[in-house]
Amino acid sequence: GRLATEVATILMGKKKPQFVPYLDTGDFVVVTNAGKVQVTGKKTQDKTYVRHSGYPGGLKVESFEKMIVRKPEYIIEHAVKGMLPHSRLGREMIKKLTVFAKEAK
Repeated sequence: GRLATEVATILMGKKKPQFVPYLDTGDFVVVTNAGKVQVTGKKTQDKTYVRHSGYPGGLKVESFEKMIVRKPEYIIEHAVKGMLPHSRLGREMIKKLTVFAKEAK
């Protein structure tokens, strides 16, 4: 959460003096080592990621434990996307985020 809020703030450009909410004035952000993200408490077992295929009975639920192994970059992308505007502007902002599961060499 703390990482995601900082990334979302940079993507929106809120720390810049020329910030206006209706323009994309943010910077590009690269996050490495997404596989090493940690959560507190029982979130590793209790936190779930839900998606639906669109077909009857197509609900897929995955815990944080399984998601960190299968797709660690999704955890950060999902958290940041929820903190950006839910509009065309937000969809453009999320394109400036790059997440890597491991350290870039």
